[in-house]
Amino acid sequence: MFKNLQSISINGIRVFEAAARLSNFAAAASELNVTPAAVSQQIKKIENRLGVQLFERTGRNIKLTEVGYRLYLGVSEAL
Repeated sequence: MFKNLQSISINGIRVFEAAARLSNFAAAASELNVTPAAVSQQIKKIENRLGVQLFERTGRNIKLTEVGYRLYLGVSEAL
């Protein structure tokens, strides 16, 4: 399922991990010292490369999809 994971930069992985752990792009941005827009763009880039949706977006709220959660488990363990 994550055969394109090699094409994701380590920075992209860090952004995904922070956003998934904090369930908030703005909080992830603050932790990583970037803008929320930069986090959102990085997540969209990852989703496009993997061809899956990692987060459900409802207004300002985000929630990991099932696929996103499985990726998060692997990424958080690796980091």
